[in-house]
Amino acid sequence: MGRGHILSRKTEGLEGRYANHFAIGYNAWEFIFDFGQSFSENNQPELYTRIVTSPVYAKAFLQTLKDSIDTFENSYGEISDKSLDKSED
Repeated sequence: MGRGHILSRKTEGLEGRYANHFAIGYNAWEFIFDFGQSFSENNQPELYTRIVTSPVYAKAFLQTLKDSIDTFENSYGEISDKSLDKSED
């Protein structure tokens, strides 16, 4: 199995956190992305990161994420979303 896509920028000192909970808010000037973890025994997610950015950079983030998912799926196969709980919409 390959190592996957490696970021080319220096990442020393960055903390990696697992996220399975995502929330997005917005107003006329900014987008707010919240990241955290949900646990089955507790309905309240534990939020630990908030990123605030302009609509232009939110759209650039979306395109970067789409491109990365396409590259991943071309390398490893389609990502199944069957395990996602659709009742949380």
